[in-house]
Amino acid sequence: MTTRLPDKALATILRVGVFVILAIAGLYVFGWALFPFGYLVASALSVFAAAAAANALAMRIYEQASLVETGLHWTPASARNLLVGLGSGIAAAVLILAGPLVAGAAELVKAPGAEAQASSILMLLVILIFGGIGEELLFHGYGFQVLLGAVGPVAAILPVSVLFALAHSGNLNVSTLGLINTGLWGVVLGYAFWRSGDLWLPIGLHVGWNWMLPLFGTNLSGFTMNVTGYVMRWHAGPLWSGGDYGPEGGLLTSAVVVVLFVWLAFKAPVRRQRPFLLRERRQAE
Repeated sequence: MTTRLPDKALATILRVGVFVILAIAGLYVFGWALFPFGYLVASALSVFAAAAAANALAMRIYEQASLVETGLHWTPASARNLLVGLGSGIAAAVLILAGPLVAGAAELVKAPGAEAQASSILMLLVILIFGGIGEELLFHGYGFQVLLGAVGPVAAILPVSVLFALAHSGNLNVSTLGLINTGLWGVVLGYAFWRSGDLWLPIGLHVGWNWMLPLFGTNLSGFTMNVTGYVMRWHAGPLWSGGDYGPEGGLLTSAVVVVLFVWLAFKAPVRRQRPFLLRERRQAE
């Protein structure tokens, strides 16, 4: 005797599956096309291009709607959520980096042959903005939101957070704790979408955190970006500093991510919006 999946489950699998196929194809195509521009640029921009294309196509095919309906509408609430996200991401990074500097567990030292350039810092910000938007569209855009509407927040956020961590498993100098922390960040970012109903809150968190780490002279998920002319030299072991992977591989990040989740859940002044793909579920609740 065979058990037939309900039509709604089949529709969810089809929609998510097509989105995943489109995203993977885009990553290969855009990654190949952008590779001559350097690894960091190609990584950020290929993710953005692939995610934007996959979301736009999936929204047009299945919803007869535009890309902005994935949570990119610009409203006063969106602006507030973006600022809350940016501020929270920056504060979280400053907390784990300024603390050790003040306590003497780390120091800023001049990087040999490196000079601070405003153009390099601005270019890094642009790359990280595109990278942050791209990763949020990829992991918390159409596919995630369809799954969220079908199975609820816990069953959607946890597996997607695991995928978010696995997507970083090929980064340079990655560690087990680094992958765990990346997965915890995935939970925070997924919850941020559920909490706000738009992508601007998780985008702000993503960009704020990612920009601050290089400004303090630390590696970001294994990437080295000497844009300030200084590097952060730790006197503590890699369990705290994260080693060559950067602070995301240390226990300080583990702690601050938990604090960040609590802040978003209970205290952050987030303005909730009605996501296009979850309207039916919200109305049912």
